[in-house]
Amino acid sequence: MSDLNVHAERVAALLTARGETIAIAESSAGGLISAALLAVPGASKFYIGGAVVYTARARLTLMDIPQKAMDGLRSASEHYAVMLARVARKNLKATWALSETGAAGPDGNRYGDAPGHCCFAVVGEEVSVSTTLETGSDQRAANMQAFAAAALEFLTQTLETLEA
Repeated sequence: MSDLNVHAERVAALLTARGETIAIAESSAGGLISAALLAVPGASKFYIGGAVVYTARARLTLMDIPQKAMDGLRSASEHYAVMLARVARKNLKATWALSETGAAGPDGNRYGDAPGHCCFAVVGEEVSVSTTLETGSDQRAANMQAFAAAALEFLTQTLETLEA
């Protein structure tokens, strides 16, 4: 988890210096994003909470996103990642939210995405950005690590861009 720790420490430094907070909604990373952030000493200063939103039941129960909101929407998409981040930010009253959703492997998902496909979103008061990663790998554990690292790096880049 050392790569994750480096990314998490940078996020922690940025958020703490600004007095801001983060909420996490992850899926294919399986909690690695939250674990990395919580491993940083003083995490309670910036980490509000998070959820592993891995199934439709989790989406409904943990995030209060009804199935109707998913009509015409793929869960492994940037559009869904943005919606998930918006809901996490609102529900947890955080300054920022980071979401991640994808297909870790070894198989793709039911939408036809290959293993290694992942979408991320960062949402703030006036910011909403998303991106997609394709690792090209079917190695589940490696993809989970790659997803978590890329999500934290994307969050860092977003926060640093706003500082400039």
